[in-house]
Amino acid sequence: MNRLKKPVVLLVISLLLIFIGSFTAYQFNSSSGDVDVSRIYFETPRGELSGLLYKPEAADGQPKPTIIATHGYLNSAEMQDAQAIEMSKRGYVVLALDQYDHGHSTNTQEKPIPFFSFWPHAIYDAVQYMYEQDFVLKDANGNGVIGVTGHSMGGFSSIHAVMLDEVDFQASGIRKIHSSLVVGADYKWVKTLGYTDEQINNSYGPRYSGMIAGQYDEFFFDVAAGSNTVIKKNYVATPEGLGFLGGQETASAETVYDVNGGKRIIYQPNETHPWNHFSKTSTGHAIDFYDMAFADYSNLVTTGEKGQTWMFKEWFSFVALIGFFMLFIPVIVLLSKLPFLNSIYTKKPAPLPGPKTNGEKLTGLLLVVFGGLFPALFFPALYSANAYGMTLLRQGSMIIIALSAIVLIYSLVKNLERNIKTGSVIMLVLGVIQYLYLKNQADFFATTEYFGAPTANPILFWAINVAIVTLMIMVGYHYSSKKAEGATIESYGVKTNIKAIIASLLTAVVAVVIGYAVLYLVDALFKVDFRLWTLAVKTFEGQHVVALLKYAPLFLIYYFIVGLSVNMNTATKEYDGFKGYLISIFHFIGGLVLYLGYHYGSLFLTGTSGYPAEALSSIIVIGLVPVLLVAAIFNRYFFRKTGNVYVAAFLNTLLMTMITLANTTLYTIL
Repeated sequence: MNRLKKPVVLLVISLLLIFIGSFTAYQFNSSSGDVDVSRIYFETPRGELSGLLYKPEAADGQPKPTIIATHGYLNSAEMQDAQAIEMSKRGYVVLALDQYDHGHSTNTQEKPIPFFSFWPHAIYDAVQYMYEQDFVLKDANGNGVIGVTGHSMGGFSSIHAVMLDEVDFQASGIRKIHSSLVVGADYKWVKTLGYTDEQINNSYGPRYSGMIAGQYDEFFFDVAAGSNTVIKKNYVATPEGLGFLGGQETASAETVYDVNGGKRIIYQPNETHPWNHFSKTSTGHAIDFYDMAFADYSNLVTTGEKGQTWMFKEWFSFVALIGFFMLFIPVIVLLSKLPFLNSIYTKKPAPLPGPKTNGEKLTGLLLVVFGGLFPALFFPALYSANAYGMTLLRQGSMIIIALSAIVLIYSLVKNLERNIKTGSVIMLVLGVIQYLYLKNQADFFATTEYFGAPTANPILFWAINVAIVTLMIMVGYHYSSKKAEGATIESYGVKTNIKAIIASLLTAVVAVVIGYAVLYLVDALFKVDFRLWTLAVKTFEGQHVVALLKYAPLFLIYYFIVGLSVNMNTATKEYDGFKGYLISIFHFIGGLVLYLGYHYGSLFLTGTSGYPAEALSSIIVIGLVPVLLVAAIFNRYFFRKTGNVYVAAFLNTLLMTMITLANTTLYTIL
């Protein structure tokens, strides 16, 4: 009974964190119940769009000004919660929209050029739907009192929606879009549809139009930057910015300019691209803009109120997120009390003796440091297919092939001990695999009907390469040092029986199902998920489960081998406690944290980032770090608990892969 007490107490604490955090987040998300928050789905000519509808109670009896807000590439509707909360509590109806092939929205269009298949019409399709709703206000002439706003790719969609609306106005005499606020986006991608700056600027017409252009935005606002976009910018001084403000010779940020009967303004916060989502400054600019744009409707919405409460929803969702991750520890411990699932426990490996000489200590330290730094040093090359970096990696694999072949031939000629022969054969095989893997990068994990997550694909390519290099280091270290100390594969938690492996897989599957069942219950009760900024555990659709079955076996390679490497480097008594967790964390994320520190530290200190051409990849790293931090803790905890690597490897694979897939683009038709 005492053996059950501790996991049951931890289970209760985890559930309390989840439900108290979620209930409190719901209070702020729904303005203490004054705003009804529901997920809606509606058909369009291009598929099915979904979103979170924030509808104030008063909108049932009186139509309200409405805002349609959408996210950027790889994100989902929930990323717009700051504007959704702040504006809905002020009386606006808000639709936080999932664009096509993001979140809960699906797309029936064929995608010869996938990126252009979902954003050009997403917001305008939503405008058509919202305009027809009884709770959405129209003016006396039938014009819609609807504001559109979007971040990054959502900004392109907002700009294009205004252009489409202006074309329709020429035929119908009705403008459905009243105003637009573009966040974190310039004209770059809209112009790829064939438009000029002049055509875009003229399309705004008499509407209220604003732009939030972060000075440290990784992608946009410096049209002369070329590929080196991760630099400090001053958009209001560029020809494009001046053109938006009516063709001024000089202009200032946060100044309103009268253009074509409307008003236009540019805000320039000291923020990066993803920080726009989590910023009181940018949210304050949005509130100010809507106060100006909808001033004529102050009898229907609240204007002039400066207080912000959205961040409390975020913090309490974070409390629930902590509870969610904690939940897996007691759930798996309790599941392991059941018949058959108790087979996950194997004999805990005996600690190996620590290094005896300073040379052995230094060698072990250098291997740990390299193992932690390598994933970050080559992340830009592997994620973005940087030619120079990929060449270095291929040359490295050729050197390994050559050296391994030389050692193997020499060991055969001199009939050296078996360890040298075995180690050199394994290294030779791994070198060939890595070379072929790198050489055929374009063919591996291209966005296809089978692998339909364009962001997960390069992450997977990176992860498997990290696994191959990590395995090389492990093999070399084992045969050169650890084997002499008495180490076997059992010492690292690999040796077990089929029954234990199957039990570990079933335990992980059941635990993940239980964890997500709790999430779906919270979603049904409170319409919130578990998140902080870019890290989110959110609900998903059937296509995400199908994608999980495709991606999980490949991500398992990474979590298994990197987990194994941690076990190898913490196999001595010295690392049996807290130090073992630190090594595990460093192995998973140490290099990535240093990468971000160098990249963004340089940006803020000098105005040019450490890797000025790495915009998307650096943002991806921001999202990877917390996911891999949790994976590192799970890896160490369950190895110490079960004596093997399997439970943690299966759990990390299933959980982290689903978190990734549910938060990114997933093409449903190609």
